[in-house]
Amino acid sequence: MRSTRRSLQAVVAVTAATVGLAACSSGGGAQDAPEGGQDLTIAMITHEAPGDAFWDKIRAGAEAAADNLGVTLNYSNDPDAGQQATLVQNAIDSKVDGVAVTLAFVDQVGPAAQAAVDAGIPVVAFNSGIDNYQDYGISMYFGSNEQLAGRTVGQRIQQDAGGKALCVIQEQGHIALETRCAGVTEGFPNTEILYVEGTDLPSVQQTIGSKLQQDPSVTHIVTLGAQVAQAAQQAKTDAGSQAEIVTFDLNADIAQAIENGDIAFSVDQQPYVQGYMAVQALWLNLTNGNDIGGGGPVLTGPSIVDRGNVGPIVEFAQNNTR
Repeated sequence: MRSTRRSLQAVVAVTAATVGLAACSSGGGAQDAPEGGQDLTIAMITHEAPGDAFWDKIRAGAEAAADNLGVTLNYSNDPDAGQQATLVQNAIDSKVDGVAVTLAFVDQVGPAAQAAVDAGIPVVAFNSGIDNYQDYGISMYFGSNEQLAGRTVGQRIQQDAGGKALCVIQEQGHIALETRCAGVTEGFPNTEILYVEGTDLPSVQQTIGSKLQQDPSVTHIVTLGAQVAQAAQQAKTDAGSQAEIVTFDLNADIAQAIENGDIAFSVDQQPYVQGYMAVQALWLNLTNGNDIGGGGPVLTGPSIVDRGNVGPIVEFAQNNTR
């Protein structure tokens, strides 16, 4: 938990500093942005899958930054690695001023990001790719340390005297998700991986429910997204299981479920902050010459949300900022 607190303190400090600098540079509003600021276009390209509401927070943060800073945000997404790489190339071809990109499929999307760097376009990575972004000349990364986050979950399950954990991965091959479950297993070795199809929530519910019926020794279900956690809740009920549910990420329903005691805790990577800071860092580089590299990744998590601290977070989750 000490490492978690450090990461949170760091991101709060960085956020406060960059917001303050942006306010000073802009004179208090987008209409007073530095010369040329109004004409800047930043492309944000993610691996968002259809129906995954997690990305609403990423996009909300990015759009808030763009509105505050007076820049144009071009958001695009594709869960297919090759198609996401094509979207990055399209951004290069359209001569955008900056690129923010996720690297869930680093082998395919990383070279496209490198092409943007080689074209003289400043690039930041966020959400996925913390271990690889520098390999492609990318200056900065905003996101969570997924191995640390997973290990934190595993250690808490160990402290709770858990018997067996089920770690549910909703997108096989997704580097961040695989790393989360690897971290859980590191912290709590008696963890089994269960793959589900995250875009088909009824199927997710059925698969988890069948596993719980087959294996009553499962004491903890670890899901890697809020929507999957909601499916796991129903699966647990249908199976008559007493397993505790732990999840990554938040939405309004999950925050309420934590407050009600239906979910043990969530590991929040603060996606709104990721979207906001990715856009803001590029703007500062483009308008003020700020160096957006050299300091290592900026951690936005893991932030543990449990019954002890969820109270004020419920409202923020309802506003789609947590």
